[in-house]
Amino acid sequence: MVSWLDRDDGFAKITHLAKQSTPMLFIISYNQEQIYAQSLDKLDDDILYHTPTKQNYKSKKYNSPVTLKRHPIEFDSYQKSFDRVIEEIKSGNTYLLNLTFRTYIDSSLTLKEIFESSKAPFKLYFKDKFICFSPEAFVQIEDNTISTYPMKGTIDANIPNAKQIILDDYKEMAEHTMIVDLMRNDLGIIADDVRVDDFRYVEKIQAGDKELLQISSKITASLNSDWRDNLGLILSSLLPAGSITGTPKKSTTQIIKDIEDYDRGFYTGVFGIFDGESLYSSVMIRFIDRDGDKLVYKSGGGITIDSSVSMEYKEMVDKVYLPL
Repeated sequence: MVSWLDRDDGFAKITHLAKQSTPMLFIISYNQEQIYAQSLDKLDDDILYHTPTKQNYKSKKYNSPVTLKRHPIEFDSYQKSFDRVIEEIKSGNTYLLNLTFRTYIDSSLTLKEIFESSKAPFKLYFKDKFICFSPEAFVQIEDNTISTYPMKGTIDANIPNAKQIILDDYKEMAEHTMIVDLMRNDLGIIADDVRVDDFRYVEKIQAGDKELLQISSKITASLNSDWRDNLGLILSSLLPAGSITGTPKKSTTQIIKDIEDYDRGFYTGVFGIFDGESLYSSVMIRFIDRDGDKLVYKSGGGITIDSSVSMEYKEMVDKVYLPL
């Protein structure tokens, strides 16, 4: 039985464990109404994690052929939601909104097998209920410096001159700039000396049988030396993550609630490891969970006034992949 905590108790437990310098795993749902926080020495055997600095399992490779069949939402249904977002943008209620959908999938691998064989900087397997294999960090805290790495903008790496194309794309530039500005403002709530250390750098990621170029930025700020005594407050002040909501965050989050026809649950929430001194966390994207006996992959992308409905639909479907 999972001991989910509500928002107040969950963030309080995260703070308590951090104040005691107790290594822990925390998992926070998108709406922060369900929180799991547990010291690593008391973690159940069927909760597995991987971060760039720590993991609690051994990777496996499955030699048998792997299948993945996608059953995405119909384009016409997608377009109806897309058009509603565009109307909200034209009305000035949002400038950028991350619109997401569910895609039912069939795979020859179980959730645990997908987790064990996938490659990603951040991975989580939770009790055969859901997994994520995320390329996106949320916040990292080392010493008294907090860093965040918003990701916005992808392109097929095999397209000729792909790097220059995406860096020169006006829509992608505008989308990324808005998210960087939002994250700068968010860090300014809980830290000082906010700065953009690296703007729009390019990383290559493996997306199933495709290679993608992903655009990210690095933003840092300075925390007080007692940040561990306030870790729950720091996290709650930054959530939900701007890269998976949009801007302005408050009104955009409400529009998402009105337009998306499902509960995101833990998809686009965050999970992290506090090792007793430092913190490493991730936005839970590239996410699969259960709907009864079926598997559901959740994906989406940022919509701006310059977005093309056909390209956004394709991006939503293309993000349904297994990074094996």
